[in-house]
Amino acid sequence: MEAWISIIKDIGFPIAVTFYLLHRVEGKLNQLIESIHALPEKLK
Repeated sequence: MEAWISIIKDIGFPIAVTFYLLHRVEGKLNQLIESIHALPEKLK
């Protein structure tokens, strides 16, 4: 049982942090893509 807790601490936490950061970056990228698509209209 102690080995499983150690594995979860060593591997689970970095995986959770990675997924959280990827989720945040995805949102920012979507905003950036929308801005780029809207740029030609704003330049007219």
